[in-house]
Amino acid sequence: QLELVESGGGLVQPGGSLRLSCAASGFSVVNYAMGWFRQAPGKEREGVSCITSGGITNYADSVKGRFTISRDNAKNTVYLQMNSLEPEDTAVYYCVGYSWRLCLGSPKLRGQGTQVTVSS
Repeated sequence: QLELVESGGGLVQPGGSLRLSCAASGFSVVNYAMGWFRQAPGKEREGVSCITSGGITNYADSVKGRFTISRDNAKNTVYLQMNSLEPEDTAVYYCVGYSWRLCLGSPKLRGQGTQVTVSS
């Protein structure tokens, strides 16, 4: 069974940091592109970051220089390190998996999401 399980969300003050984790089961993350999306109330879903099977990363302009996506092949887990968090980063964050090695097209698998709230 293919599954993604996110963790690491929570409440943080502006300027703070969080690290989201996405544990995959049923497949190896090293063989597929993996990414993070987010959705805030009343807003459309936004692609945040993606990492290809070859390790190439990309980021939304809104998070460049603040967020870092990474992958631990041994743990079959993808991470999103979020620094200098802003209230505008408040959203439910979803881990997604693609059906091939590049960050193209629509993801085929999505986790249940984890809430990130940035507020003082």
